Amino acid sequence: MSVTIKSAREIELMREAGKILCKTHEELSKALKPGMTTWDIDHLGEEIIRSYGCTPSFLHYNGYPASICVSVNDEVVHGIPSKKRVLMDGDIVSLDAGVIYKGYHSDAARTYGIGEITPFAGQLIEVTRQCFFEGIKFAKSGNHLNDISSAIQKYAEQFGFGVVRDLVGHGIGSHLHEEPEVPNFARKRRGIKLKPGMTLAIEPMINGGTPEVAWLDDDWTVVTEDGNLSAHYENTVLITEGEPEILSLVSHVC
Repeated sequence: MSVTIKSAREIELMREAGKILCKTHEELSKALKPGMTTWDIDHLGEEIIRSYGCTPSFLHYNGYPASICVSVNDEVVHGIPSKKRVLMDGDIVSLDAGVIYKGYHSDAARTYGIGEITPFAGQLIEVTRQCFFEGIKFAKSGNHLNDISSAIQKYAEQFGFGVVRDLVGHGIGSHLHEEPEVPNFARKRRGIKLKPGMTLAIEPMINGGTPEVAWLDDDWTVVTEDGNLSAHYENTVLITEGEPEILSLVSHVC
C-alpha cells in the first residue's frame, strides 16, 4: 500500500482547495429550500466552484454526470441531480462535493434538513456529524487507522444506527481517491500507522436503520436497503505532529 506524505507546498494547495469547498458548502446551505430541484443545487454548486477558478472534482469522474452528489432521504450517496427531483418540506439532503485547486483535491459532505424535519431525522444528522468528530479524536500521528474507524462505529451504534459497510473514506491529494481506505467500522487489523503529512477524507455514512445498502439502476445512486433515512458527513483531514487539521472546515457556518 502506497500512502503519500504531502509536502508543505502540497498541503498549502490542499488547504486552499478546502477553504473554497467550505465556502461552496456554506453558500449551498443558505440556498436550500423546499421547491428547489436537485439539479438547481448542482447548477449552483458548479457555478460557485468555478467562480473561484476551480474545477469540480466529481464532474465526469468515472462517468459521473454532475458536479455535486445530491442524495435525498434514503439515498446514501452519489445521487444524480435531476430537474424532476424536487425537495419537499421534511426531506433531508446530503450534498457531497469536491474541488480541484491547482491540481489538488478537497472532498467534503454535509446533510441538511429541508424545512421542518422529524426529531428522528434531526438526530440522525447530528449523530452522523458527531461520528466524524469522534473519529478524528484519534487522527493523530502514531495512532492507527482502525482507531478512527472504531470510534466512528462505536458512537453511531450506541444510538441504534447502522454504519454502512459497502462504502468507505479514502486518502486524497493529487487524486480524488488515494490509499488508504478509511472504513467507518472496526476491522480485525489495526491498519496503517498515521504519520504527519497524510491527508484523509473521513466520511461517516450512517443509516437510520440497518447498515445494508443497494445500488439503483443508474449504477451510481446508493440507497438504504430498508428504505430508512441516511446521513453523510465528510471532511478532508491533515495528519500533523499534533491535533489534526480539518482542511475543509474553516468556519463554523460550513
